[in-house]
Amino acid sequence: MTAQDTAGGFGVYVHWPFCLAKCPYCDFNSHVRQAPPDQARYVAAFRREIAHMRALTGPRTAGSVFFGGGTPSLMAPETVAAILDAIREAWTLAPDAEITLEANPTSVEAGRFRGYRAAGVNRVSLGVQALDDGELKKLGRMHTVDEALGAVGIARSIFERVSFDLIYARPGQNPQDWARELSRAIDEGCEHLSLYQLSIEPGTAFEKLYSAGKLLIPDDEHARALWDVTQEVTAASGLPAYEISNHSRPGAEARHNLVYWRYGLYAGVGPGAHGRVGQKGERRATYTERHPEGWLKAVEANGHGIVSEEVLTAAEQADEMLLMGLRLAEGVDLARHAALGGAPIDPARISMLADEGLVRLDGTRLKVLPPGFPVLNAVIGTLAG
Repeated sequence: MTAQDTAGGFGVYVHWPFCLAKCPYCDFNSHVRQAPPDQARYVAAFRREIAHMRALTGPRTAGSVFFGGGTPSLMAPETVAAILDAIREAWTLAPDAEITLEANPTSVEAGRFRGYRAAGVNRVSLGVQALDDGELKKLGRMHTVDEALGAVGIARSIFERVSFDLIYARPGQNPQDWARELSRAIDEGCEHLSLYQLSIEPGTAFEKLYSAGKLLIPDDEHARALWDVTQEVTAASGLPAYEISNHSRPGAEARHNLVYWRYGLYAGVGPGAHGRVGQKGERRATYTERHPEGWLKAVEANGHGIVSEEVLTAAEQADEMLLMGLRLAEGVDLARHAALGGAPIDPARISMLADEGLVRLDGTRLKVLPPGFPVLNAVIGTLAG
């Protein structure tokens, strides 16, 4: 096993694609079904695909497992336990492995959460999205603020590690209201917050409204003011940004997501999951069938649901590492970038961005500075150009 095989760590992503309803802003691979899925049948399929992924990765120690979706909190605790058992059979699970499950407040029950904890889950991420009942309705959410905060309370009573999401830069939102909402969220005492600017994604209900002129989102100047408030309030409260959209108390960073951003390897299992797997320095990009029933049939027939498997060139790996790593406050190690096969970045471009206060080079580590994050795409474009 090479140094590049272990750099960034290794994790397992499990995608549960079912939701109670499709949110109008969401472009994730999520599906609504009238009848609940046959969870025993899906468990058997997950077991088979996990075994196939093990053959692609070789023996590894997983430092994290992430159940995403969709709404994984619609899974029975027994389903989660069975999938974790299959992961333990395929790979070594680190004694301190972070095991996260995403949950919606509408599906939070104390008994179910205790079942997840008994299954091995030790971190929960809640999709709260807003702390205003009117805004929650506009976002298509099925819970109220009281239900959301109740879910946070239940989660904190059962799990040591709790995070939740909020969406800002919503239509008509002003910086003062957002500052109050964000401060209220921080008062809940969670160690981690994911704070996402609302974006209009192709194929969503919001895109149709936006294209028809029926949905107005903040312009760039207004969005920047909301961004600035986000950074000020979180930093003053001890939850600075460690990634462009993620904030935590020191030591409470989402370890699974750090695998992505530090360009580690990860096995993606379930409908629509993607992964980066490989051995002996090789890295493969894998993508599975998005349609849940199609994925299920493929796994039952072939042992996996992979529809695309591409060996990445050295240059492609280096580009991915740069794109992911510059999202982090810690930045990227240009020595590793070069070792992956990346073309040297023009020192003049780095100097130009540094003179503008957008980046800093500490030895071989290139970091984007706070003023650079709102224009990160432009920064990356300049460096890669």
